[in-house]
Amino acid sequence: MREVRWLDGHEQRVWRDYLKVTQRLMARMANDLAAGDPPLSTGDYEMLVRLSESPGASARMAVLADELVHSRSRLTHTTTRLQARGLVERRACDDDGRGVLAVLTPAGRRALETAAPEHVESVRGHLFDALSPEQLTALGDVMATLAAHQEATGPGAPRLEPAPPRR
Repeated sequence: MREVRWLDGHEQRVWRDYLKVTQRLMARMANDLAAGDPPLSTGDYEMLVRLSESPGASARMAVLADELVHSRSRLTHTTTRLQARGLVERRACDDDGRGVLAVLTPAGRRALETAAPEHVESVRGHLFDALSPEQLTALGDVMATLAAHQEATGPGAPRLEPAPPRR
């Protein structure tokens, strides 16, 4: 068994602050989106954004799940919810009979265009307005470093399904 590399006091404080800030930040922005008109979850909003930025306002479900760092199951539930509201449609892939596309509808684009200004203000108010330009640059550098580390050390997308029990 390998020896545990315990966090020192400084690392522990940074870790706990990171957890507190990210959880509060995500909760506040989720609350802001849910209180909007139309009400959206963070996952709903991000899916609409990704589709709006994709060629033809559509993307393969499997690719979308990877981009959003969602399990395939979670993305299917989000798509079903958005489809029931008329914001997205599912279509078979023309070039591959097995693939399924999520497609942004005109109503989905309108919902995104309505929600986007308030969401941007939420991001600014809860994150960027609290940082100096130098801190924002440093945060961007840290996030880029962590993203590159995760890409380099992981098998791709993080495991999102529960791991099987160890025996």
